[in-house]
Amino acid sequence: MLSWGRERVPPLFFKQILDPTPARPRSHLLLASHLTCPNLFGVRMNSLKHLMVALALCLASHSVEARKPNIIYILADDLGYGDLGCYGQKTLTTPNLDRMAAEGMRFTRHYSGSTVCAPSRCVLMTGLHTGHARIRGNGPGQLLPSDVTFARLLQQNGYATGCFGKWGIGNPPPLNDPAVHGFDEFYGYLNMYHAHNFYPEYVVKNGLKIPLQNKLYPDWYQKRFGPRDGAGVAEKAVDYLPQMIADETLKFIRANAEKPFFIYYALNIPHANNEGGGEPRINRDGMRVPDWGEFKDQDWPAQEKGFAQMMHYIDRDIGNMIKLLKELGVDDDTVIMFSSDNGPHQEGGHKMAFFDSNGPLKGMKRDLYEGGIRVPFIVRWPGKVPAGQTSAHISGFQDIFPTVCELAGIETPHRIDGISFAPTLLQEGKQKEHRHLYWEFYERGGKAAVVKGDWKAVRLNILKDPDAQIELYDLSKDIGEESNIASRHPALVEEMARIMKREHVDP
Repeated sequence: MLSWGRERVPPLFFKQILDPTPARPRSHLLLASHLTCPNLFGVRMNSLKHLMVALALCLASHSVEARKPNIIYILADDLGYGDLGCYGQKTLTTPNLDRMAAEGMRFTRHYSGSTVCAPSRCVLMTGLHTGHARIRGNGPGQLLPSDVTFARLLQQNGYATGCFGKWGIGNPPPLNDPAVHGFDEFYGYLNMYHAHNFYPEYVVKNGLKIPLQNKLYPDWYQKRFGPRDGAGVAEKAVDYLPQMIADETLKFIRANAEKPFFIYYALNIPHANNEGGGEPRINRDGMRVPDWGEFKDQDWPAQEKGFAQMMHYIDRDIGNMIKLLKELGVDDDTVIMFSSDNGPHQEGGHKMAFFDSNGPLKGMKRDLYEGGIRVPFIVRWPGKVPAGQTSAHISGFQDIFPTVCELAGIETPHRIDGISFAPTLLQEGKQKEHRHLYWEFYERGGKAAVVKGDWKAVRLNILKDPDAQIELYDLSKDIGEESNIASRHPALVEEMARIMKREHVDP
């Protein structure tokens, strides 16, 4: 028995107080004790009460230091660089996202993993750019169980992990794919074609298909085989799944507020229902929503009213999420990131120019010009990320993997293409920079692109000619990529060609 004054303390009890978590190295806890409670050891106390108070203060201090942040990554679907008020949108309002930017950091040189959904999401989850990633297009292909995602690393390090919305990595992914790659809970759409349908007949929940009240037009059953399972157009539209997904996300936050959690909230809006855009029985409205809300009296096409209402839903639901974090007392412990998987679309009857969705940029979804890959990116973490900041740091989806791991105190176990931008977020230490960013894409003749500082190289029609001429732009003077100055900089063009060749590795 240990003796402190007139009180006697059982050694086992003393050990349990000092070391309540055997999984954590005891030496680490004792070191924290010596640092934060210098008078605990070697000082005679008068009572067990004093000892317990001192130990409680010590452990409380250690607990605060060791707390890992909650992490929420929100990914909109086909939302353009110019679709948010804080990025220059003039017609539609996004007050909650604008407030999130005002309370955090807004990035102006952030790039998606690709210019369509499946490869972009693969880059995001695996930290490998499209010259190295397993999924490089929307065609057939799947992640392997051995492919490491940052979600799996978070899960292995004590995080509760949930994916809500559109998985869409590979085509077609198995029903348990999110679970295989690190998610405790999944609710939403597995394949991209299913995610086209805002009123599907089922939702996937933890590997199972759960029926909904919606019913497709009968002839769509013959059109939705194989990878298009779940796609189509609803004749009976009752359950609007994007709203149900938002509700499930809030449930997960409530259920896991007492421990570190990671949420991947992957919306399928403002994407279009591509099938609905060609369906005369719903007036070719691929932007179908339950109602048009405040936009119902606007003299706009139905598809544009639908797009506007989707933007309203996105902003509203993010506002509800932040409100819940505050109610639960975990807002200051939660880092929220918001972005889009690629540039704006022109599908389902929606016209990109109607709301100027790409802003000053050239191109859209399926282009490797800036409009197809430069996307909004906002990070908010009260008390950690300085409020009201704008950063021109060049970053991409591959950087999310190492950044999230660094914020969570996790070592990345293998080589990836990303570089953590935690120093930029926290304004601590020296920020490493990319020498360049690289993309390749194989639809519409194939194309490749490189960003190197302010220089941008684009090569088109690479399926026909892998050595096709390179276009070169100076983004510092020509953000709209209107003036190809390749002829003036032959040495730089040659360097860009070497980068394109070096960064491509056959799958």
